[in-house]
Amino acid sequence: MGIIARQSFYNILSILFAFALGGINTIVFYPRIMGPEFHGLIGALLANSNIIQPLFAYGIQFTIIKYYSACTTKRERDNLLVFSVVLPLIVILPLVGLVYQFDSISAFVFSEDSPAGDFLFLIFSVATATAYFEIFYSWLRIQKKTVFGNFLKEVYQRVMITVLLTFYFLGWLDFDDFIIALIVGYFLRLLLILSYALWVYRPKIYWELPKNLKVLLRYCSYIFLTGFSASIILDLDKSMIEQLLKPEYVSFYMVAIFIAAVIDAPSRAMVQIVSPMVAEALNTKDKVRLEELLKRSSLNLLLVSGLLFVLITTNLDDIYRLIELLNAQRGYAAGLPIILLISFSKLFSASLGCLNNIITNSEHYRYLLLFSVAAASLAVILNIQFIQAYGFVGAALATLIVVTLFNFLKIVLVYYKFKIHPFGIKSIWVLLLILVLYGIFFNVNLDLHPLLTIAIKSTLAGVLYLGVSYFSGMSVEVNRVIDGYFKKNK
Repeated sequence: MGIIARQSFYNILSILFAFALGGINTIVFYPRIMGPEFHGLIGALLANSNIIQPLFAYGIQFTIIKYYSACTTKRERDNLLVFSVVLPLIVILPLVGLVYQFDSISAFVFSEDSPAGDFLFLIFSVATATAYFEIFYSWLRIQKKTVFGNFLKEVYQRVMITVLLTFYFLGWLDFDDFIIALIVGYFLRLLLILSYALWVYRPKIYWELPKNLKVLLRYCSYIFLTGFSASIILDLDKSMIEQLLKPEYVSFYMVAIFIAAVIDAPSRAMVQIVSPMVAEALNTKDKVRLEELLKRSSLNLLLVSGLLFVLITTNLDDIYRLIELLNAQRGYAAGLPIILLISFSKLFSASLGCLNNIITNSEHYRYLLLFSVAAASLAVILNIQFIQAYGFVGAALATLIVVTLFNFLKIVLVYYKFKIHPFGIKSIWVLLLILVLYGIFFNVNLDLHPLLTIAIKSTLAGVLYLGVSYFSGMSVEVNRVIDGYFKKNK
């Protein structure tokens, strides 16, 4: 667990910094500099790009992680890596050509009044750059070199947005220039991770297909369909809000989603390094190690994400008071129910630990396809119905229902196939701690400046939360981090 704790610690620092900077961009810079309409349009465009990115990557980034440790020779490993670069091109080039050849395809996807259809080049460009970024990031993950890749994934793009918004504010860029610069920034990130990946490990090109080509393509196909369905679940809401309502509602929705997404930060950091270890445990049939990774990652993520859940959900009123003070635009407070709904789904997802990685890297990954397609279909139906009935809050409600059902099915699958589950007695105690502190501080109202109120309530809740978890010994890893912090300060 040493390498997990060390790299996860650095990854968490990067992600927390990225979330802080992303918060400034989403809550302050975008609304004030571009306004809700352009902010919502950019959000919808990137959401559409995220939806098709799994199609462009075709699941090869996860295939690398699953099969690299099973390769017995360097030649086999090198062939797998070279194949991972070639396969997406076979998918991307015909699809992009087909869409530009037939205008009816674009007209079918985008409504007549949607301005997103005028920016297909951004959607395809960012999807391509992101797909290849994920592939080369997987190259680094199998070498257990995640820190720089995580920095590029989480911090770089937030810094890029900050710089571009500054240029836009100074009048150095108009909106079209901003779009072009955004594309260039994504490809620059791809160039950086490509260079580092080749520096860490440079495969030799043998100009031959992998021996297990059929197995790889079958796995890629299943993972692609699963990832494509998952991306629909995650980003369909923003795309449909833009088409069914107005772009500015996407801005209101994104602010709320971003605040709730902070709860997911620890999961994104830890799972990136745990995933290759899960694949190794599965390939060596080490069930004891597999269960240990699942339970410890679940407990640690529930504990850390639970703290963020308490800090966010007990300060919602003051958070939105602060947002209204920072922005001339009003309307963002309508997203308060969205934060609550998405926060519950994020906390539940965090409590699963590396469960999703176990399914993805095991022979039972096919079940994810069935779950994902069913969940994506349900997401489309619920988003259409709920957005029309409840506005953009309906999108959050649809997401909560779909994610909860999807996660429950994954728990049942892993328990049925491996006879293991992520929860233990300590999970119950952590959940009780979260509920008790939420009940206490949710009803605490201070008639002070919202920033001061947030600081006071967060400090009190944080000290109580960490104090109870530390002295009760809920997590060995978390206690070790706290002990290390105090030793360094001494």
